[in-house]
Amino acid sequence: MKTIIGAAIGSCVHVSGLYHFLKLAEAEGYKAESLGPAVPVSRLIKIIGEKKPDIVALSYRLTPETAAEIFSDIKVALKNTGLEGIRIIFGGTPPVAAEAVKSGLFERVFDGTEPVEELKRYLRGGGVSDEKILFPDNLVERIEQKYPYPLIRHHFGRPTIEETVEGAALIAEWGVLDVLSIGPDQNAQEHFFHPEEMDHSQDGAGGVPLRKPEDLEAIYKATRRGNFPLVRCYAGTRDLLKWAEMSVKTINNAWGAIPLTWYSMLDGRSKRPIPEAIRENQEVMRWYAQRGIPVEVNESHQWSLRDAHDTLAVAMAFLAAYNAKKAGVKYYVSQYMFNTPPGTSAAMDIAKMLAKNEMIEELIDNDFKVFRQVRAGLAHLSPEPSIAMGQLAASAVISLALKPHILHVVGYSEGDHAIKAVELIQSCNIIHGVLGNVLYGMPGMTNDRKVQERKNELKAEAKVLLDELWRRGEGKSEDPWTDASNIYDAIKTGLLDTPHFQGISYLCGKIITRIIDGACYAVDRDTGEKLTEKERIMELNH
Repeated sequence: MKTIIGAAIGSCVHVSGLYHFLKLAEAEGYKAESLGPAVPVSRLIKIIGEKKPDIVALSYRLTPETAAEIFSDIKVALKNTGLEGIRIIFGGTPPVAAEAVKSGLFERVFDGTEPVEELKRYLRGGGVSDEKILFPDNLVERIEQKYPYPLIRHHFGRPTIEETVEGAALIAEWGVLDVLSIGPDQNAQEHFFHPEEMDHSQDGAGGVPLRKPEDLEAIYKATRRGNFPLVRCYAGTRDLLKWAEMSVKTINNAWGAIPLTWYSMLDGRSKRPIPEAIRENQEVMRWYAQRGIPVEVNESHQWSLRDAHDTLAVAMAFLAAYNAKKAGVKYYVSQYMFNTPPGTSAAMDIAKMLAKNEMIEELIDNDFKVFRQVRAGLAHLSPEPSIAMGQLAASAVISLALKPHILHVVGYSEGDHAIKAVELIQSCNIIHGVLGNVLYGMPGMTNDRKVQERKNELKAEAKVLLDELWRRGEGKSEDPWTDASNIYDAIKTGLLDTPHFQGISYLCGKIITRIIDGACYAVDRDTGEKLTEKERIMELNH
Protein backbone atom coordinates (compact mmCIF):
# COMPACT_ATOMS: atom_id res chain seq x y z
CA MET A 1 0.00 0.00 0.00
CA LYS A 2 1.31 3.46 -0.92
CA THR A 3 1.81 5.90 1.93
CA ILE A 4 1.23 9.63 2.11
CA ILE A 5 1.93 12.01 4.98
CA GLY A 6 0.53 15.53 5.26
CA ALA A 7 1.47 18.61 7.24
CA ALA A 8 0.52 22.25 7.55
CA ILE A 9 3.99 23.82 7.69
CA GLY A 10 5.55 26.78 9.45
CA SER A 11 3.10 28.66 11.65
CA CYS A 12 0.04 27.68 9.60
CA VAL A 13 -2.68 26.05 11.71
CA HIS A 14 -5.24 25.62 8.92
CA VAL A 15 -5.57 21.86 8.40
CA SER A 16 -9.13 21.47 7.13
CA GLY A 17 -8.16 21.28 3.46
CA LEU A 18 -5.26 18.96 4.25
CA TYR A 19 -7.53 16.71 6.33
CA HIS A 20 -10.03 16.33 3.48
CA PHE A 21 -7.26 15.65 0.98
CA LEU A 22 -5.85 12.86 3.17
CA LYS A 23 -9.35 11.36 3.54
CA LEU A 24 -9.64 11.42 -0.24
CA ALA A 25 -6.25 9.69 -0.47
CA GLU A 26 -7.45 6.97 1.91
CA ALA A 27 -10.51 6.42 -0.27
CA GLU A 28 -8.15 5.96 -3.22
CA GLY A 29 -6.21 3.24 -1.41
CA TYR A 30 -3.39 5.15 0.31
CA LYS A 31 -2.29 4.80 3.91
CA ALA A 32 -2.51 8.43 5.00
CA GLU A 33 -1.12 10.13 8.10
CA SER A 34 -1.42 13.75 9.22
CA LEU A 35 1.40 15.45 11.15
CA GLY A 36 -1.05 18.19 12.13
CA PRO A 37 -0.75 22.01 12.17
CA ALA A 38 2.30 24.30 12.42
CA VAL A 39 4.88 21.61 11.68
CA PRO A 40 8.47 22.98 11.83
CA VAL A 41 10.79 22.23 8.94
CA SER A 42 13.14 20.25 11.20
CA ARG A 43 10.35 17.90 12.35
CA LEU A 44 9.06 17.48 8.81
CA ILE A 45 12.48 16.47 7.49
CA LYS A 46 13.07 14.06 10.40
CA ILE A 47 9.79 12.25 9.79
CA ILE A 48 10.34 12.09 6.03
CA GLY A 49 13.70 10.46 6.68
CA GLU A 50 12.20 7.95 9.09
CA LYS A 51 9.03 7.00 7.23
CA LYS A 52 10.14 7.37 3.59
CA PRO A 53 6.54 8.00 2.38
CA ASP A 54 5.60 7.70 -1.28
CA ILE A 55 4.18 11.25 -1.25
CA VAL A 56 4.48 14.21 1.12
CA ALA A 57 1.50 16.63 1.01
CA LEU A 58 2.17 20.10 2.42
CA SER A 59 -0.19 23.01 2.94
CA TYR A 60 0.18 26.67 3.89
CA ARG A 61 -2.50 29.36 3.83
CA LEU A 62 -0.79 32.45 5.26
CA THR A 63 1.52 35.10 3.75
CA PRO A 64 3.05 34.20 0.35
CA GLU A 65 6.38 35.89 1.17
CA THR A 66 6.78 33.83 4.35
CA ALA A 67 5.83 30.68 2.46
CA ALA A 68 8.62 31.34 -0.07
CA GLU A 69 11.16 31.37 2.78
CA ILE A 70 9.81 28.11 4.20
CA PHE A 71 9.96 26.46 0.78
CA SER A 72 13.60 27.53 0.48
CA ASP A 73 14.40 26.12 3.92
CA ILE A 74 12.78 22.78 3.03
CA LYS A 75 14.71 22.60 -0.22
CA VAL A 76 18.03 23.15 1.56
CA ALA A 77 17.17 20.68 4.32
CA LEU A 78 16.24 17.96 1.83
CA LYS A 79 19.51 18.44 0.00
CA ASN A 80 21.55 18.30 3.20
CA THR A 81 19.87 15.05 4.29
CA GLY A 82 19.99 13.32 0.92
CA LEU A 83 16.21 13.30 0.53
CA GLU A 84 16.01 15.37 -2.65
CA GLY A 85 14.20 12.65 -4.62
CA ILE A 86 11.15 12.58 -2.36
CA ARG A 87 7.85 13.38 -4.09
CA ILE A 88 6.23 16.47 -2.56
CA ILE A 89 2.95 18.14 -3.48
CA PHE A 90 1.43 21.38 -2.22
CA GLY A 91 -2.04 22.80 -1.59
CA GLY A 92 -2.88 26.36 -0.57
CA THR A 93 -4.42 29.64 -1.66
CA PRO A 94 -3.69 30.85 -5.20
CA PRO A 95 -1.09 33.49 -4.11
CA VAL A 96 0.81 30.94 -2.00
CA ALA A 97 0.46 28.31 -4.72
CA ALA A 98 2.12 30.73 -7.14
CA GLU A 99 5.14 30.88 -4.80
CA ALA A 100 5.10 27.09 -4.55
CA VAL A 101 5.36 26.82 -8.32
CA LYS A 102 8.27 29.29 -8.38
CA SER A 103 10.15 27.30 -5.75
CA GLY A 104 10.51 24.26 -8.00
CA LEU A 105 10.16 22.08 -4.90
CA PHE A 106 6.86 20.42 -5.73
CA GLU A 107 5.82 17.70 -8.15
CA ARG A 108 2.31 19.15 -8.24
CA VAL A 109 0.70 22.33 -6.89
CA PHE A 110 -3.02 22.72 -6.16
CA ASP A 111 -4.48 26.18 -5.56
CA GLY A 112 -7.99 25.20 -4.47
CA THR A 113 -9.68 25.90 -7.81
CA GLU A 114 -9.39 22.32 -9.02
CA PRO A 115 -12.44 20.03 -8.95
CA VAL A 116 -12.15 17.09 -6.58
CA GLU A 117 -11.85 14.84 -9.60
CA GLU A 118 -8.53 16.50 -10.47
CA LEU A 119 -7.17 15.48 -7.06
CA LYS A 120 -8.47 11.94 -7.51
CA ARG A 121 -6.91 11.78 -10.96
CA TYR A 122 -3.54 12.76 -9.50
CA LEU A 123 -3.79 10.17 -6.75
CA ARG A 124 -4.76 7.46 -9.21
CA GLY A 125 -2.13 8.41 -11.78
CA GLY A 126 0.62 8.97 -9.27
CA GLY A 127 2.28 11.54 -11.52
CA VAL A 128 1.82 9.61 -14.76
CA SER A 129 1.77 12.12 -17.60
CA ASP A 130 0.49 9.90 -20.44
CA GLU A 131 -2.75 11.53 -21.54
CA LYS A 132 -4.03 8.18 -22.87
CA ILE A 133 -3.96 6.89 -19.30
CA LEU A 134 -5.17 10.08 -17.64
CA PHE A 135 -7.77 10.95 -20.28
CA PRO A 136 -9.29 7.93 -22.06
CA ASP A 137 -10.38 8.67 -25.63
CA ASN A 138 -13.70 6.83 -25.46
CA LEU A 139 -16.88 7.34 -23.47
CA VAL A 140 -17.05 3.99 -21.68
CA GLU A 141 -13.52 4.12 -20.24
CA ARG A 142 -13.84 7.77 -19.30
CA ILE A 143 -17.01 7.05 -17.33
CA GLU A 144 -15.43 4.03 -15.66
CA GLN A 145 -12.47 6.16 -14.59
CA LYS A 146 -14.53 8.97 -13.02
CA TYR A 147 -17.85 7.60 -11.77
CA PRO A 148 -19.61 8.52 -9.45
CA TYR A 149 -18.29 11.96 -10.46
CA PRO A 150 -20.19 12.55 -13.71
CA LEU A 151 -18.55 13.48 -16.96
CA ILE A 152 -19.21 17.14 -17.71
CA ARG A 153 -20.54 17.89 -21.19
CA HIS A 154 -21.31 21.23 -22.83
CA HIS A 155 -22.26 22.26 -26.36
CA PHE A 156 -20.25 24.92 -28.19
CA GLY A 157 -20.44 26.59 -31.56
CA ARG A 158 -19.68 30.24 -32.30
CA PRO A 159 -20.71 32.11 -35.49
CA THR A 160 -17.28 31.62 -37.14
CA ILE A 161 -14.91 28.68 -37.46
CA GLU A 162 -12.02 30.81 -36.19
CA GLU A 163 -13.78 31.81 -32.96
CA THR A 164 -14.94 28.23 -32.39
CA VAL A 165 -11.44 26.80 -32.85
CA GLU A 166 -9.93 29.42 -30.54
CA GLY A 167 -12.64 28.83 -27.93
CA ALA A 168 -12.30 25.04 -28.11
CA ALA A 169 -8.58 25.33 -27.39
CA LEU A 170 -9.20 27.56 -24.37
CA ILE A 171 -11.88 25.23 -23.01
CA ALA A 172 -9.59 22.20 -23.34
CA GLU A 173 -6.74 24.02 -21.62
CA TRP A 174 -8.97 24.87 -18.66
CA GLY A 175 -9.97 21.21 -18.33
CA VAL A 176 -13.46 22.01 -17.06
CA LEU A 177 -15.35 19.50 -19.17
CA ASP A 178 -14.94 15.96 -20.47
CA VAL A 179 -17.12 16.18 -23.56
CA LEU A 180 -17.29 19.10 -25.99
CA SER A 181 -20.35 18.89 -28.24
CA ILE A 182 -19.97 20.84 -31.45
CA GLY A 183 -23.16 22.66 -32.40
CA PRO A 184 -23.35 23.34 -36.17
CA ASP A 185 -25.55 26.12 -37.56
CA GLN A 186 -28.86 25.12 -39.14
CA ASN A 187 -27.44 25.53 -42.64
CA ALA A 188 -24.85 22.87 -41.84
CA GLN A 189 -27.27 20.55 -40.06
CA GLU A 190 -29.66 20.45 -43.00
CA HIS A 191 -27.60 21.35 -46.05
CA PHE A 192 -23.95 20.36 -45.37
CA PHE A 193 -24.01 17.87 -48.23
CA HIS A 194 -26.16 20.16 -50.41
CA PRO A 195 -24.36 23.54 -50.19
CA GLU A 196 -26.25 24.87 -53.20
CA GLU A 197 -29.41 24.89 -51.05
CA MET A 198 -27.96 27.06 -48.28
CA ASP A 199 -29.29 30.50 -47.46
CA HIS A 200 -25.99 32.23 -46.68
CA SER A 201 -27.73 35.12 -44.99
CA GLN A 202 -28.31 32.56 -42.21
CA ASP A 203 -24.66 31.51 -41.86
CA GLY A 204 -23.73 31.09 -38.19
CA ALA A 205 -27.37 31.10 -37.03
CA GLY A 206 -27.62 28.70 -34.11
CA GLY A 207 -24.07 27.42 -34.22
CA VAL A 208 -20.76 27.18 -36.04
CA PRO A 209 -20.91 27.34 -39.87
CA LEU A 210 -19.27 24.02 -40.70
CA ARG A 211 -18.83 23.79 -44.45
CA LYS A 212 -16.17 21.11 -44.99
CA PRO A 213 -14.71 18.14 -43.05
CA GLU A 214 -11.54 20.12 -42.41
CA ASP A 215 -13.56 22.49 -40.21
CA LEU A 216 -14.37 19.62 -37.86
CA GLU A 217 -10.75 18.43 -37.96
CA ALA A 218 -9.54 21.91 -36.97
CA ILE A 219 -11.85 22.04 -33.96
CA TYR A 220 -10.81 18.55 -32.88
CA LYS A 221 -7.12 19.39 -33.23
CA ALA A 222 -7.64 22.46 -31.04
CA THR A 223 -8.92 20.22 -28.22
CA ARG A 224 -5.83 17.98 -28.16
CA ARG A 225 -4.44 19.73 -25.10
CA GLY A 226 -5.37 20.32 -21.47
CA ASN A 227 -7.53 17.41 -20.37
CA PHE A 228 -8.05 16.16 -23.96
CA PRO A 229 -11.87 16.23 -23.89
CA LEU A 230 -13.94 13.83 -25.92
CA VAL A 231 -15.60 15.56 -28.86
CA ARG A 232 -18.95 14.90 -30.45
CA CYS A 233 -21.22 16.63 -32.92
CA TYR A 234 -24.95 17.04 -33.49
CA ALA A 235 -26.35 14.46 -35.88
CA GLY A 236 -27.54 16.77 -38.61
CA THR A 237 -31.20 16.91 -39.61
CA ARG A 238 -30.67 15.36 -43.04
CA ASP A 239 -28.16 12.87 -44.47
CA LEU A 240 -27.65 11.50 -40.97
CA LEU A 241 -25.57 8.54 -42.16
CA LYS A 242 -23.16 10.79 -44.04
CA TRP A 243 -22.92 12.99 -40.93
CA ALA A 244 -22.15 9.92 -38.82
CA GLU A 245 -19.41 8.72 -41.15
CA MET A 246 -17.83 12.17 -41.31
CA SER A 247 -17.97 12.87 -37.57
CA VAL A 248 -16.40 9.54 -36.63
CA LYS A 249 -13.61 10.09 -39.14
CA THR A 250 -12.87 13.72 -38.26
CA ILE A 251 -13.49 14.07 -34.50
CA ASN A 252 -13.66 10.46 -33.23
CA ASN A 253 -17.30 11.14 -32.39
CA ALA A 254 -17.78 10.15 -28.74
CA TRP A 255 -21.33 8.98 -29.32
CA GLY A 256 -24.09 9.43 -31.86
CA ALA A 257 -27.16 11.45 -30.86
CA ILE A 258 -30.07 10.57 -33.11
CA PRO A 259 -33.82 11.13 -32.80
CA LEU A 260 -36.43 8.50 -33.49
CA THR A 261 -39.14 10.67 -35.09
CA TRP A 262 -37.74 14.22 -35.10
CA TYR A 263 -35.53 16.26 -37.47
CA SER A 264 -38.27 15.70 -40.03
CA MET A 265 -41.54 17.27 -41.15
CA LEU A 266 -42.61 16.69 -37.54
CA ASP A 267 -40.61 19.71 -36.38
CA GLY A 268 -39.74 21.39 -39.69
CA ARG A 269 -35.99 21.03 -39.16
CA SER A 270 -35.80 19.09 -42.40
CA LYS A 271 -38.19 18.10 -45.16
CA ARG A 272 -37.89 14.36 -44.48
CA PRO A 273 -41.32 12.67 -44.40
CA ILE A 274 -41.86 11.23 -40.93
CA PRO A 275 -41.87 7.48 -41.83
CA GLU A 276 -38.79 7.97 -43.98
CA ALA A 277 -37.06 9.87 -41.17
CA ILE A 278 -37.81 7.10 -38.67
CA ARG A 279 -36.32 4.47 -40.98
CA GLU A 280 -33.24 6.56 -41.69
CA ASN A 281 -32.75 7.25 -37.96
CA GLN A 282 -32.98 3.53 -37.22
CA GLU A 283 -30.44 2.82 -39.95
CA VAL A 284 -27.97 5.27 -38.39
CA MET A 285 -28.47 3.65 -34.98
CA ARG A 286 -27.50 0.32 -36.56
CA TRP A 287 -24.46 1.91 -38.22
CA TYR A 288 -23.13 3.18 -34.88
CA ALA A 289 -24.01 -0.10 -33.17
CA GLN A 290 -22.02 -2.13 -35.68
CA ARG A 291 -18.94 -0.07 -34.77
CA GLY A 292 -19.42 -0.32 -31.01
CA ILE A 293 -20.04 3.42 -30.70
CA PRO A 294 -22.52 4.51 -28.00
CA VAL A 295 -25.84 5.99 -29.11
CA GLU A 296 -28.22 8.52 -27.57
CA VAL A 297 -31.75 8.80 -28.92
CA ASN A 298 -32.74 12.37 -28.07
CA GLU A 299 -36.44 11.81 -28.48
CA SER A 300 -38.41 12.14 -25.26
CA HIS A 301 -37.58 15.72 -24.32
CA GLN A 302 -38.46 16.88 -27.83
CA TRP A 303 -42.06 16.00 -26.98
CA SER A 304 -41.89 17.74 -23.61
CA LEU A 305 -40.48 20.85 -25.24
CA ARG A 306 -43.78 20.97 -27.12
CA ASP A 307 -45.92 20.62 -23.97
CA ALA A 308 -46.62 16.91 -24.36
CA HIS A 309 -48.06 15.32 -21.24
CA ASP A 310 -45.64 13.48 -18.97
CA THR A 311 -47.07 10.05 -19.80
CA LEU A 312 -46.16 10.50 -23.43
CA ALA A 313 -42.65 11.68 -22.50
CA VAL A 314 -42.11 8.54 -20.43
CA ALA A 315 -43.47 6.26 -23.15
CA MET A 316 -41.25 7.87 -25.80
CA ALA A 317 -38.18 7.57 -23.57
CA PHE A 318 -38.79 3.83 -23.39
CA LEU A 319 -39.61 3.57 -27.10
CA ALA A 320 -36.38 5.36 -28.04
CA ALA A 321 -34.27 3.02 -25.92
CA TYR A 322 -36.17 0.00 -27.21
CA ASN A 323 -35.44 0.99 -30.82
CA ALA A 324 -31.76 1.50 -30.00
CA LYS A 325 -31.54 -1.95 -28.44
CA LYS A 326 -33.30 -3.53 -31.41
CA ALA A 327 -30.77 -1.80 -33.67
CA GLY A 328 -27.97 -3.57 -31.81
CA VAL A 329 -26.72 -0.68 -29.67
CA LYS A 330 -24.66 -1.95 -26.73
CA TYR A 331 -23.96 1.33 -24.92
CA TYR A 332 -27.00 3.57 -24.66
CA VAL A 333 -26.83 7.18 -23.46
CA SER A 334 -30.21 8.04 -21.95
CA GLN A 335 -30.76 11.78 -21.71
CA TYR A 336 -33.09 13.32 -19.10
CA MET A 337 -33.95 16.99 -19.64
CA PHE A 338 -35.28 18.60 -16.49
CA ASN A 339 -37.40 21.79 -16.16
CA THR A 340 -39.48 20.85 -19.20
CA PRO A 341 -42.25 21.83 -19.82
CA PRO A 342 -41.90 25.11 -17.89
CA GLY A 343 -43.78 24.96 -14.60
CA THR A 344 -42.76 21.38 -13.83
CA SER A 345 -41.92 21.16 -10.13
CA ALA A 346 -38.75 19.59 -8.78
CA ALA A 347 -40.61 16.68 -7.21
CA MET A 348 -42.61 15.93 -10.36
CA ASP A 349 -39.45 16.28 -12.48
CA ILE A 350 -37.68 13.67 -10.39
CA ALA A 351 -40.74 11.38 -10.56
CA LYS A 352 -40.92 11.67 -14.35
CA MET A 353 -37.22 10.96 -14.80
CA LEU A 354 -37.32 8.02 -12.40
CA ALA A 355 -40.23 6.56 -14.36
CA LYS A 356 -38.30 6.94 -17.62
CA ASN A 357 -35.16 5.50 -16.12
CA GLU A 358 -36.79 2.48 -14.51
CA MET A 359 -38.60 1.55 -17.72
CA ILE A 360 -35.46 1.97 -19.81
CA GLU A 361 -33.33 -0.02 -17.39
CA GLU A 362 -35.76 -2.93 -17.67
CA LEU A 363 -34.08 -3.42 -21.06
CA ILE A 364 -30.59 -3.87 -19.58
CA ASP A 365 -28.85 -7.19 -20.21
CA ASN A 366 -25.34 -8.35 -21.12
CA ASP A 367 -25.68 -6.70 -24.53
CA PHE A 368 -27.35 -3.43 -23.51
CA LYS A 369 -25.85 -1.04 -20.97
CA VAL A 370 -27.37 2.33 -20.04
CA PHE A 371 -25.53 5.53 -19.11
CA ARG A 372 -27.68 8.23 -17.50
CA GLN A 373 -27.22 11.79 -18.78
CA VAL A 374 -28.99 14.72 -17.12
CA ARG A 375 -29.36 18.35 -18.15
CA ALA A 376 -31.20 21.56 -17.38
CA GLY A 377 -34.00 22.68 -19.66
CA LEU A 378 -32.93 25.41 -22.06
CA ALA A 379 -36.22 27.29 -21.98
CA HIS A 380 -36.28 27.85 -18.22
CA LEU A 381 -33.03 29.87 -18.02
CA SER A 382 -33.49 33.57 -17.32
CA PRO A 383 -31.82 36.14 -19.60
CA GLU A 384 -30.54 37.78 -16.38
CA PRO A 385 -27.11 36.13 -15.81
CA SER A 386 -27.13 36.05 -12.01
CA ILE A 387 -30.60 34.48 -11.92
CA ALA A 388 -29.63 31.97 -14.61
CA MET A 389 -26.56 30.95 -12.60
CA GLY A 390 -28.83 30.10 -9.67
CA GLN A 391 -31.21 28.19 -11.93
CA LEU A 392 -28.32 26.24 -13.43
CA ALA A 393 -27.00 25.25 -9.99
CA ALA A 394 -30.47 24.38 -8.67
CA SER A 395 -31.29 22.22 -11.70
CA ALA A 396 -27.99 20.37 -11.30
CA VAL A 397 -28.72 19.57 -7.65
CA ILE A 398 -32.18 18.19 -8.50
CA SER A 399 -30.85 16.15 -11.42
CA LEU A 400 -28.32 14.40 -9.18
CA ALA A 401 -31.26 12.34 -7.93
CA LEU A 402 -30.64 10.15 -10.99
CA LYS A 403 -26.97 9.52 -10.08
CA PRO A 404 -25.89 10.51 -13.58
CA HIS A 405 -22.90 9.25 -15.51
CA ILE A 406 -22.93 12.44 -17.63
CA LEU A 407 -24.04 15.92 -16.63
CA HIS A 408 -24.87 17.98 -19.69
CA VAL A 409 -24.32 21.59 -18.64
CA VAL A 410 -26.47 24.23 -20.31
CA GLY A 411 -24.59 27.49 -19.82
CA TYR A 412 -26.15 30.34 -17.89
CA SER A 413 -25.99 32.67 -20.91
CA GLU A 414 -28.27 30.53 -23.08
CA GLY A 415 -31.39 32.42 -22.03
CA ASP A 416 -29.92 35.44 -23.78
CA HIS A 417 -27.30 34.35 -26.32
CA ALA A 418 -25.24 31.39 -27.54
CA ILE A 419 -22.50 30.74 -25.05
CA LYS A 420 -18.97 32.09 -25.40
CA ALA A 421 -15.88 30.16 -24.29
CA VAL A 422 -15.33 32.12 -21.07
CA GLU A 423 -19.02 31.80 -20.13
CA LEU A 424 -18.86 28.07 -20.82
CA ILE A 425 -15.88 27.72 -18.49
CA GLN A 426 -17.74 29.67 -15.80
CA SER A 427 -20.86 27.53 -16.23
CA CYS A 428 -18.91 24.29 -15.92
CA ASN A 429 -17.16 25.62 -12.82
CA ILE A 430 -20.55 26.40 -11.27
CA ILE A 431 -21.40 22.73 -11.73
CA HIS A 432 -18.06 21.61 -10.30
CA GLY A 433 -18.88 23.76 -7.27
CA VAL A 434 -22.26 22.07 -6.94
CA LEU A 435 -20.71 18.61 -7.25
CA GLY A 436 -18.01 19.40 -4.72
CA ASN A 437 -20.66 20.35 -2.17
CA VAL A 438 -23.40 17.80 -2.70
CA LEU A 439 -22.30 14.79 -4.75
CA TYR A 440 -20.99 12.77 -1.83
CA GLY A 441 -23.31 12.16 1.12
CA MET A 442 -26.31 13.99 -0.28
CA PRO A 443 -29.66 12.91 1.25
CA GLY A 444 -31.90 10.91 -1.07
CA MET A 445 -34.48 12.84 -3.09
CA THR A 446 -36.18 9.82 -4.61
CA ASN A 447 -37.91 8.38 -1.54
CA ASP A 448 -40.44 11.18 -1.10
CA ARG A 449 -43.97 9.72 -1.06
CA LYS A 450 -45.32 12.09 -3.73
CA VAL A 451 -42.35 11.36 -5.97
CA GLN A 452 -42.88 7.62 -5.71
CA GLU A 453 -46.64 7.86 -6.23
CA ARG A 454 -46.23 9.96 -9.37
CA LYS A 455 -43.45 7.72 -10.68
CA ASN A 456 -45.60 4.63 -10.32
CA GLU A 457 -48.57 6.39 -11.88
CA LEU A 458 -46.49 7.44 -14.89
CA LYS A 459 -45.07 3.96 -15.42
CA ALA A 460 -48.55 2.44 -15.36
CA GLU A 461 -49.97 5.10 -17.69
CA ALA A 462 -47.03 4.86 -20.12
CA LYS A 463 -47.53 1.10 -20.35
CA VAL A 464 -51.18 1.68 -21.31
CA LEU A 465 -50.04 3.95 -24.14
CA LEU A 466 -47.33 1.53 -25.28
CA ASP A 467 -49.75 -1.39 -25.19
CA GLU A 468 -52.12 0.56 -27.44
CA LEU A 469 -49.29 1.34 -29.85
CA TRP A 470 -48.44 -2.38 -29.98
CA ARG A 471 -52.10 -3.39 -30.40
CA ARG A 472 -52.50 -1.05 -33.38
CA GLY A 473 -49.60 -2.64 -35.20
CA GLU A 474 -50.15 -6.23 -34.16
CA GLY A 475 -50.68 -8.49 -37.15
CA LYS A 476 -49.40 -5.81 -39.49
CA SER A 477 -45.74 -5.92 -38.51
CA GLU A 478 -43.31 -8.19 -36.70
CA ASP A 479 -42.49 -5.54 -34.09
CA PRO A 480 -45.04 -2.71 -33.82
CA TRP A 481 -42.73 -0.68 -31.52
CA THR A 482 -40.10 -0.37 -34.23
CA ASP A 483 -42.40 -0.22 -37.25
CA ALA A 484 -42.06 3.24 -38.84
CA SER A 485 -45.52 3.14 -40.43
CA ASN A 486 -47.16 2.16 -37.15
CA ILE A 487 -45.36 4.92 -35.24
CA TYR A 488 -46.28 7.49 -37.89
CA ASP A 489 -49.91 6.36 -37.86
CA ALA A 490 -49.92 6.86 -34.06
CA ILE A 491 -48.68 10.43 -34.57
CA LYS A 492 -51.12 11.17 -37.36
CA THR A 493 -54.13 9.88 -35.41
CA GLY A 494 -53.22 11.57 -32.12
CA LEU A 495 -52.04 8.65 -29.99
CA LEU A 496 -48.69 10.45 -29.96
CA ASP A 497 -49.73 14.09 -29.90
CA THR A 498 -48.88 17.53 -28.55
CA PRO A 499 -50.75 20.86 -28.49
CA HIS A 500 -48.03 22.30 -30.75
CA PHE A 501 -49.23 20.11 -33.64
CA GLN A 502 -52.47 22.09 -33.86
CA GLY A 503 -53.05 23.58 -37.29
CA ILE A 504 -50.61 21.27 -39.10
CA SER A 505 -52.60 19.34 -41.68
CA TYR A 506 -50.59 16.09 -41.60
CA LEU A 507 -50.53 15.92 -37.76
CA CYS A 508 -53.29 15.83 -35.14
CA GLY A 509 -52.85 18.52 -32.49
CA LYS A 510 -56.14 17.85 -30.71
CA ILE A 511 -54.69 17.06 -27.28
CA ILE A 512 -54.96 19.62 -24.48
CA THR A 513 -52.34 19.56 -21.71
CA ARG A 514 -52.06 21.49 -18.45
CA ILE A 515 -49.57 21.80 -15.60
CA ILE A 516 -51.43 20.64 -12.47
CA ASP A 517 -49.61 20.50 -9.14
CA GLY A 518 -46.27 20.68 -10.93
CA ALA A 519 -46.92 17.85 -13.42
CA CYS A 520 -48.09 17.91 -17.03
CA TYR A 521 -51.35 16.06 -17.72
CA ALA A 522 -53.64 15.50 -20.68
CA VAL A 523 -56.97 17.12 -19.80
CA ASP A 524 -60.54 17.10 -21.04
CA ARG A 525 -61.10 19.88 -23.56
CA ASP A 526 -64.39 20.99 -21.98
CA THR A 527 -63.93 20.43 -18.26
CA GLY A 528 -60.17 20.77 -17.83
CA GLU A 529 -60.19 17.60 -15.72
CA LYS A 530 -57.28 15.14 -15.93
CA LEU A 531 -57.65 12.32 -18.42
CA THR A 532 -56.23 8.88 -17.76
CA GLU A 533 -54.53 7.28 -20.74
CA LYS A 534 -57.33 4.75 -21.00
CA GLU A 535 -59.90 7.56 -21.19
CA ARG A 536 -57.84 9.49 -23.73
CA ILE A 537 -57.42 6.43 -25.94
CA MET A 538 -61.12 5.62 -25.76
CA GLU A 539 -61.91 9.13 -27.04
CA LEU A 540 -59.42 8.70 -29.90
CA ASN A 541 -60.83 5.33 -30.89
CA HIS A 542 -64.38 6.62 -31.14
